Amino acid sequence: MLTIFTIPKPFAGHINIIQRNAILSWLKLKPKCEVVLFGDEEGIAEAAKEFGVLHIPDIEKNELGTPFLNSAFNLAQKVAKNDFLVYINADVILLNDFIPAVKSIKKPLFLMAGRRWDLDIKEEIDFGNFDWEQKIRDKINKEGKLHGYSGIDYFVFPRDLPHNLPDFAVGRVGWDNWLIYHVRSLRIPVIEATGVVTIIHQSHSFSHSQFGDEKNKKVKGPELVKNIKLAGGFTNMGTLRDADLILTAQGFKKPPLPRQIFANLSLFYPWRLILALKRKLQSWL
Repeated sequence: MLTIFTIPKPFAGHINIIQRNAILSWLKLKPKCEVVLFGDEEGIAEAAKEFGVLHIPDIEKNELGTPFLNSAFNLAQKVAKNDFLVYINADVILLNDFIPAVKSIKKPLFLMAGRRWDLDIKEEIDFGNFDWEQKIRDKINKEGKLHGYSGIDYFVFPRDLPHNLPDFAVGRVGWDNWLIYHVRSLRIPVIEATGVVTIIHQSHSFSHSQFGDEKNKKVKGPELVKNIKLAGGFTNMGTLRDADLILTAQGFKKPPLPRQIFANLSLFYPWRLILALKRKLQSWL
């Protein structure tokens, strides 16, 4: 039903643990999903072979060696065996509420995303244990923190979605917010699924990049600046607050009226400029 693709970091240290947790959780989904790993970083080929998933090492990169997201998206749309694709960060765990949520969407074109739960996980999860998922849910209830509306770790979309991504660097600010804005500008509905989909972002350091900012939990430097420039600035960025529809257990509902108003205004000047100033301040803090 689904093809899940990602661009992992090197499989080393704590990142190795959390990426293995993430991929194994995807392979536990039913019906079984196709998984594709992009890139040639340390350990990706070995992990793909161990888990029996597709590995595509050849992906376009920038001058610093960081992969381009559009390269992965374009290739995934070509090689996927399924009609629906999921781009997801390689440190994110999926649970059994994911597939039913995707199945419930009957629209020809859409972009689905949701807020994540941030959680510290230090060890490999025993997926052979029948109650592994319940243990994680219990841990979320005790220790998890629901992230804000601008941190987006996955997208679900039909294969023929016109994403039109520029050469955004993966793992840097801006590309996901631009994609929300772009899809809405095409009058394709953005669906927020936080209430019915539980995704877990396993907290990690940012030492994998020389521009990692541990305090603010992001990668800064020239790649961040370039991503924002490619997006056309903060006026061309959206968040999950701008979603057209909210997916619930009872079906779709409209966002609260104030959110609808601001979401629609965010597509037009001069209101976009006002919202852009706010997002710029949030990004650089």
